[in-house]
Amino acid sequence: MTVQDNVRKPLDRLTEALTAEMEAVNALIRDRMASRHAPRIPEVTAHLIEAGGKRLRPMLTLAAAKLLGYPGPWHVHLAATVEFIHTATLLHDDVVDESRQRRGRPTANLLWDNKSSVLVGDYLFARSFQLMVEPGNLRTLEILANASATIAEGEVLQLTAAQDLATDESVYLQVVRGKTAALFSAATEVGGVIAGAPDDQVQALFDYGDALGISFQIVDDLLDYGGATETIGKNVGDDFRERKLTLPVIKAIAKATPEERAFWTRTIEAGDQRDGDLEHALALLARHGAMQAARADALAHAARARAALQVLPAHPIRDMLADLADFVVSRVA
Repeated sequence: MTVQDNVRKPLDRLTEALTAEMEAVNALIRDRMASRHAPRIPEVTAHLIEAGGKRLRPMLTLAAAKLLGYPGPWHVHLAATVEFIHTATLLHDDVVDESRQRRGRPTANLLWDNKSSVLVGDYLFARSFQLMVEPGNLRTLEILANASATIAEGEVLQLTAAQDLATDESVYLQVVRGKTAALFSAATEVGGVIAGAPDDQVQALFDYGDALGISFQIVDDLLDYGGATETIGKNVGDDFRERKLTLPVIKAIAKATPEERAFWTRTIEAGDQRDGDLEHALALLARHGAMQAARADALAHAARARAALQVLPAHPIRDMLADLADFVVSRVA
């Protein structure tokens, strides 16, 4: 798999179109992540927030609102809320997964400790709820509060499903809708709601975010088995080492021989991993065409995302969002 030189262009165009709004979001984030009494909070938060992430989720909120002609100012608060929720989940995830690298840098739990990561994550969740209340819009509050609960539910489901070979694609999709797609769809949906869009357009934005989020996660799972470390910001094979049943592995297990299933049982369920196991896992994925099949699923969800946008008014940002769906999948070739 290779990352194409030109696939960043859709995201770059969206970033340029939303420069002023994103500057306002970043300023609000810096203001609200401050703490007079606990200096460790801004230290830990800044380490992650300033790590060079693309801010994709808050950009989706801004893009949805701008596409529908919203003049502001509350889309900025909603976008900052989305980023705080996302950052809080990353801090918690890295503790749960015992991760050592995020976006190519040491994780907060490695630089500080697990307690700091969990508690600062809790602080950011609390800040997100303060922010989401400020627009005074009960519907956006409901969407973001529900998304927060869905994300937590998805993470708990993954704890029990990720190392169980009985986990099938329907359970995987439920996990992904919780841990990833829920925030994508909430981000786009609240942008439409704050803009006062009609219900069919708000639903279209939800559908777009849902499909984009699923495609994004499938591609992330693929990159873990075939991306460059500097591209994915973590070590290749981390999902295997963390015994996560992601889509390519689920597809390979569905076609496994008894001998192959015994390998997956030992390495994923029992956690007995030895030298050469990652290479053998990659060989099994290749043998059963699991990577190509998972990429086909990602492409199908990207196409669903593009189709959802047709309900929305013609606008340059609508075209950028459509191209973004293609960008997500073009990270793997």
